[in-house]
Amino acid sequence: MHHPAMTREPILTDLERRFLADARRAVLATTDPAGRPRLVPICHVLAATDDGHGRPRLYTPIDDKPKASPDPRALARVRDLLAVPDAVVLVDRWAEDWTQLGWLRVYGRAKLLEPQPPEREERGEHAAAVAALRAKYPQYREHRLDVRPIIRITLDAAKSWGSLA
Repeated sequence: MHHPAMTREPILTDLERRFLADARRAVLATTDPAGRPRLVPICHVLAATDDGHGRPRLYTPIDDKPKASPDPRALARVRDLLAVPDAVVLVDRWAEDWTQLGWLRVYGRAKLLEPQPPEREERGEHAAAVAALRAKYPQYREHRLDVRPIIRITLDAAKSWGSLA
């Protein structure tokens, strides 16, 4: 028996999903252990399928660009997410024609995905995220994403405004 009240709305509308998937950059907001917000620009990819509970998943790499520390786990955003896994990602579009302005803010929980041994990694989530990131950003073909952690953010809410089309 179908109960309309039990039907769950999707977290992202089709328009929001396309806006997020097509965006070339975003801003990741984390909270440090003292409660201070931290913002960092990121590259990202939206998984082609949701998790088993209808929640979209977004991946962002810890790439080979110069960082404050050679250890990816020592980066502030990673330390923040390990301590406080709540994350917000903002994607926006600016235009001089203000009828074209739009933004999407997604909320979720972050988890650090560690690379797996080659015999396990071939079909794993980390490998799929690396392949998707390299398909979207050809520059990543030269980065060692396969041996570095990837941040997965499982989305649980979204808010948008303006023109996303």
